[in-house]
Amino acid sequence: MNIPRYWRALLFAACSLAPLPPAAAATSTRVPDTIEQRVAACIACHGREGASTNAGYFPRLAGKPEGYLYNQLLSFRDGRRFNSDMVHMVRHLSDAYLREIAGYFAGLDLPYPPVPTRSHASEQSLQHGKTLALQGDARRGIPACAQCHGEALTGVAPAIPSLLGLPRLYLASQLGDWLNNGRHALPPDCMAKVGRKLNPADINAVASWLALQPVPANPKPAPALPGPLPIPCSAMGP
Repeated sequence: MNIPRYWRALLFAACSLAPLPPAAAATSTRVPDTIEQRVAACIACHGREGASTNAGYFPRLAGKPEGYLYNQLLSFRDGRRFNSDMVHMVRHLSDAYLREIAGYFAGLDLPYPPVPTRSHASEQSLQHGKTLALQGDARRGIPACAQCHGEALTGVAPAIPSLLGLPRLYLASQLGDWLNNGRHALPPDCMAKVGRKLNPADINAVASWLALQPVPANPKPAPALPGPLPIPCSAMGP
């Protein structure tokens, strides 16, 4: 029978809206209500189980300090960090739900992917990055990364993140945001003070050097700082 296209479309729409038999409906709509299922959208960008992908930008979530992840989710929701996708995903979520998400990813213990073995940065630039990371620049008032992020640069509990196992592009973009006033934290905002003392050459150097560093056998955040913070920082509480 030759049915006109218009009527065929209406017939198809009616069939698609028709209720399924009870057994089929139950099977097709039952979704497990687990935290693993609810964070699937995070994994779509950040990689399997929250380990960073090879896309060159998205940061690793797995194993980062819970306090750090929670603070970043709050910052996206409350307007201190700006990324349209992240803001869209968290803008209606409660503090408790954001804490649950942070706790899930902080509890993951997954291997790190291999780090790059080559860089486009010059040897001089890489040496400059190493100096900034491990010694800082006292003349310019720039503390070493290791003074806050731990001697192994794997972060410090409860809320300072690791700097290892991250793509160079991500590291450079975030340091650039601090330099350009595009990223904020609750006061006292220590990274804003440090970031604004960096210049583009500093950022490229330290991001390039950090991206080449191997992740240690124990990549977990240190339980305490190696010494007093060089400047006040909200990441470690009041």
